[in-house]
Amino acid sequence: MLLRKSMCLLGIGAAKIDLVLEKLSFKRGELVTGIFEITGGTIEQRVKRVECDLVYINHAEKTSRIVDSVTILTVKDVRKEQRVTIPFSFRIPENIPETEKRTSYKFSTRLVFNEGVKSVDQDQIAIQV
Repeated sequence: MLLRKSMCLLGIGAAKIDLVLEKLSFKRGELVTGIFEITGGTIEQRVKRVECDLVYINHAEKTSRIVDSVTILTVKDVRKEQRVTIPFSFRIPENIPETEKRTSYKFSTRLVFNEGVKSVDQDQIAIQV
């Protein structure tokens, strides 16, 4: 048990998060809906929060910036191999540029525990006029 706990502190066998969206292409001002799906690891872990950033990426300039963020504060114990879902909703800002050949957007999601490393998920999306 001590070995498994130590491994989870390093990220091996830790709970994982996946943002599951209903679709991957959105219009400005549209409401994005889906779920955060958390899958327990090899031991029980306490989740502190879920953080999700909408990130704009300019591939030509090799830059990125956070457009907006959502944080869900929670104190939830996730048992070994348990599946937990949390509803997700996010409104795409009205004033952001659409996706072009040299730009893209992604949701960067982090599952933060009381102890251990963060679990991270990345989901590419497109913004259209």
